[in-house]
Amino acid sequence: MIEAGLAGAGEPDLLKGFCDRLAVAGLPLSRAAVIIDTLHPVYEGRVFRWRHDQLEARLVHEYGRTEDDAAMADSWRRSPFYHLLQTGDAMLRRHLLRDRVDDFPVLGEFRAERQTDYVAMIQRFASEGAIGEMDCVYSSWTTEHQDGFDERHIAVLAELVPALALAIKCTSLGRIAETLVETYLGRDAGRRVLSGRIARGVADRIEAVLWYSDLRGFTRITDAAPPEQVIPLLNDYAEAIISSVHEHGGDVLKLIGDGTLAIFAAADPGEACHAALAAEALARQRIDALNARRAAENMPITEVYLGLHIGAVFYGNVGSRDRLDFTVVGPAVNEVSRIAAMCRSAEADILMSSAFAAAARAADRARLVSAGRYALRGVAAPQHLYTLDRGVS
Repeated sequence: MIEAGLAGAGEPDLLKGFCDRLAVAGLPLSRAAVIIDTLHPVYEGRVFRWRHDQLEARLVHEYGRTEDDAAMADSWRRSPFYHLLQTGDAMLRRHLLRDRVDDFPVLGEFRAERQTDYVAMIQRFASEGAIGEMDCVYSSWTTEHQDGFDERHIAVLAELVPALALAIKCTSLGRIAETLVETYLGRDAGRRVLSGRIARGVADRIEAVLWYSDLRGFTRITDAAPPEQVIPLLNDYAEAIISSVHEHGGDVLKLIGDGTLAIFAAADPGEACHAALAAEALARQRIDALNARRAAENMPITEVYLGLHIGAVFYGNVGSRDRLDFTVVGPAVNEVSRIAAMCRSAEADILMSSAFAAAARAADRARLVSAGRYALRGVAAPQHLYTLDRGVS
């Protein structure tokens, strides 16, 4: 177990290796489950399962937030694990043949599936070792042996399960670190940080398509809408935009109020331009559907305007010694935000630089039409900007 944990084995493999070896050693184990909470914007925790007959279809199950699901919250409060949490006990055992009292609903379910003995355990962390709701490891162990577990089996579980819990915790902490950096920094930036690129001033010079989008009339909406509607509005439109960028290979680096900064990096500039345009089309579809839903619910709606540019940027760590941001910097970043800001003057929902138009594939370039020359704040010379001819597919 120690070797597997140090080697970085995943939780399903840790549980399988543990249970397989217990079975070989003579412990009549039929089923096992391990539960650990996590720190994730969507999921509250994960369940890992093992069966001696290998009939378990889903070895990993991620569950949502208990407070958001009344039925799940009620099931949790009626579980042996909740009982252990409330009483402070470390173990609960029910011999399913001798003990006919079903004080927990799950016991009746196991009895119906011909299990004969049930053990639930909790390995608690000290407060310094907890992260959010991840403050313990729950586990359950059942057998279908006619005599159930004997006292030696229970002693073996009590002695060895803490090692499994520690290995599960270590693996889960690594997963949490990965989730947090990718959630707050972006997928590619998060992976780079986890690979060790955390020194200030470490940056790569890359050529990338830059995406900068904003919500039209956001200030007016926030002034008129009730405060409790503002964050849900931002979340709704951010979901449409960010998911579209991700599905076409882009990376979102920053959320600046209602603004979104993303990059599309590819060896072929034309491929990066095509991916950005595909993400824009998908985002428009999703925003149209979102606006229809929100309008039907009498909620404020808006549109997105977008600037696209391509250029060389420095991609890496910028900041002080103890507060860094992994982002892109350079004149091209300022330029794309200025291009996006010109959408109102040009009466367009998307504007692209001449550099973007020149780098785009011929088929994509055929969809672009001139929007005129504009002086961009902070940019020396007027720029020729382009928009999409929506009638050309």
